[in-house]
Amino acid sequence: MRCFISIELPEEVKKELQKLQEDIRSSNIKASFSKGFHLTLKYLGDLTPEKVEHVKKRLSSCKFKKFEVTLDDFGVFPNEKHIKVIWVGIKPEEDVVKLQKEIDEAMQKDFKKEKQFKAHLTLARIKHVKDKENFLQFLKNIEIKKINFSVNEFKLMRSTLTAEGPVYDELFVYKQ
Repeated sequence: MRCFISIELPEEVKKELQKLQEDIRSSNIKASFSKGFHLTLKYLGDLTPEKVEHVKKRLSSCKFKKFEVTLDDFGVFPNEKHIKVIWVGIKPEEDVVKLQKEIDEAMQKDFKKEKQFKAHLTLARIKHVKDKENFLQFLKNIEIKKINFSVNEFKLMRSTLTAEGPVYDELFVYKQ
């Protein structure tokens, strides 16, 4: 089963991300839009049921304190000259990065460490942008509601690919 570790988002944040997707759709770019919003801390890949049990135990060693974050501005991966993903950042990033490193440490015997973790919420995967400069200016003109929210848990999730897109199931919750 395909698994990952993530932070669940409040409904208010999900609704704002959906609104932003609608704004982006109006630009007529060719893209596929994310449906299930979460902040991925670590992608684990395909795991056997035995490996999932092992991961559950390892993750239980992660300790963190509740923290607050706020939606920030748009970003793109890998860069503005070659846009493949549009995302919304969060700030401050430090506590999310600290939690991600804690998870990486707990998982280091079984999984590679993340090379360049960037806390972000994926909105769309871009297939083609004709005029990158105009599109980037278009993004800058979209107002993002700076919603503040608390993080007091993370989750081990399963992702099942379907014709309608991925379906996410919670396997285990880790509270602060």
